[in-house]
Amino acid sequence: MTVSFTHCTYRYKRRSRPVLDGFTYRVREGVTILLGPNGAGKSTSLKLAAAVVEPQAGHVMFDDLDSRARAYRRHVSWMPQNITAAPGLTCREQVAYTGWLKGMSRTDAWTRAQDALRLVNMAEHAGQKAAKLSGGQLRRLGVASALVHDCRVLLLDEPTAGMDPAQRRVFRDVIAAAAATRRIHVLMSTHDVADLAEDADHVTVLASGRLQYDGDTAGFLSHAPYGTPAGRLAEAAYTHFVHSV
Repeated sequence: MTVSFTHCTYRYKRRSRPVLDGFTYRVREGVTILLGPNGAGKSTSLKLAAAVVEPQAGHVMFDDLDSRARAYRRHVSWMPQNITAAPGLTCREQVAYTGWLKGMSRTDAWTRAQDALRLVNMAEHAGQKAAKLSGGQLRRLGVASALVHDCRVLLLDEPTAGMDPAQRRVFRDVIAAAAATRRIHVLMSTHDVADLAEDADHVTVLASGRLQYDGDTAGFLSHAPYGTPAGRLAEAAYTHFVHSV
């Protein structure tokens, strides 16, 4: 069971050019990196998948649930680009509050909040005020909030923006562990090909609102020109797809 798009069209203004036009796509099991330049439709596709906005044409589904159905959101979690610390709340309280908003009882949300914090290596910060966290820690708190209930699909919009290389490595390890432990389908958007790590199972490239590539990581890297240094394969493959539009 996963999120799928069928012939979806979305535009922000009535007469404007569609950001996505006839978009058909299925989120795969494991970790998928969603690449594309600014304006490619990455954030829009994640908002559609999270049921934050609705397509003007087509359907977004989780199994047989339409994204317009209230039950749809029980299976899908979304972490937006900007994570805000709730004033006065500890990390555990903020995660538990998110669980309560998802329909969990207060007791279950409180218990599961600690489990979610442990999953993202933040258990020792459970009693710390969320407003005191560093940027990287706040991002991990956002993931814990997204994982506090039993979601099947986790959507991450530019989650590593502003992180240094060490923080990005820790974050990617956390996401890979969550995907493996809970068998969650993870779709993580970025415009930084450095976020393409060996633990990404699949790569999707969007440009001008259309799919340019959707497949496994090895297949994506194979499109780098012959002779490309090993450390530049992802960048070269990405350039190949974007410049071919």
